[in-house]
Amino acid sequence: MTPNASPTPPTAAPARYIMIGGFLGAGKTTAVGRLAAELTRQGLRVGLITNDQGRNLVDTALLRSQGFATEEIPGGCFCCRFNSLVEAAQKLTAQTRPEVFIAEPVGSCTDLVATVTYPLRRLYGADFTIAPVSVLLDPVRALRVFGVEAGGSFSDKVLYIYHKQIEEADLVVISKADLLDEARLAQLRAAIAARYPGKEILAVAPRSGVNLAPWFARLQSGEQPAGHAMAVDYEVYAEGEALLGWLNCTVQLHSPTALDGDTFLQAFARRVQAGLAALPAEVAHLKMTLSPDDGLGEIGVVNLVRNDFVPELSLRLEAPVTSGQLIVNLRAEAAPDQLAAAVREALAATAQAFPGLTAVPEHLEHFRPGKPTPTHRFTESSANAA
Repeated sequence: MTPNASPTPPTAAPARYIMIGGFLGAGKTTAVGRLAAELTRQGLRVGLITNDQGRNLVDTALLRSQGFATEEIPGGCFCCRFNSLVEAAQKLTAQTRPEVFIAEPVGSCTDLVATVTYPLRRLYGADFTIAPVSVLLDPVRALRVFGVEAGGSFSDKVLYIYHKQIEEADLVVISKADLLDEARLAQLRAAIAARYPGKEILAVAPRSGVNLAPWFARLQSGEQPAGHAMAVDYEVYAEGEALLGWLNCTVQLHSPTALDGDTFLQAFARRVQAGLAALPAEVAHLKMTLSPDDGLGEIGVVNLVRNDFVPELSLRLEAPVTSGQLIVNLRAEAAPDQLAAAVREALAATAQAFPGLTAVPEHLEHFRPGKPTPTHRFTESSANAA
């Protein structure tokens, strides 16, 4: 190099791409938040990418409230919005230059290895290293799906998606494992191993932090193994998704007196739960946030992940609320118009129970997901491709 020549800028190291999937209600967002916090503690720059069939996501609001740079890809799964996924990563790179991207796909999607991670390796191999794909399972739901315990479940075509998610997982992660005693946990492990022999099975509790360290270590140091993508019947997959009703809405709340936001969230969730039970509709996930207009990032969160589950406050509001925005995401095996009617009726009844409270829906969308049409689908990883 001559004395006056400009030095060649160093090539940026590839960013780490981590995908944490799993069926609706498995606890993905809690796990993503815990992983992002741990990586940030280690001094790494982290960017998060959330994904959904609709808009106005509770997950995005929750992760942003924790201070994480988060991009949202609405309107379809990562597989059908691959270019948007890459653009989201590029946008985060321009803003905060993440060293690690954590992506949370839609909970009703599968075939993500062939349609997301293999294309990333093939088309953008110099930009990313790909971690093993994790699929989280709600343990109580899983015990029922595998026939170990009785309880409400989904129809066969919805369960086709559930099982395909596990089939393509590099790591099967039993989330919320602290809900089970040792005997039930052992039964679940045995049931998974019997149907999916050779799978690496981990048991963690993201909320309390139990056993997260070994899982996080695998995500940071392990590589997605090269291999062949699984076979997927896209007709059955599409029919399974179409059986799930989807509802997203935002509501503006105003109260003339200070309102206990946590009490409101739980009361509203219980009324929605009762309305769905009357249909009947099998709940996949109801999640809601309440963000006070003057809360400086404070947020209340309630979750319902099964018909017989008690609506749970995962984040509490620190002070009463006089106005704020409510975001509702509901996924259940029922017609979308039935979900909309249940939410509207529950909202009106709950508001009446709080004197003076007005609850005005600003946006409400309800639909069935369309047939998945992947942008790319590679049946072999780049390491095996000719």
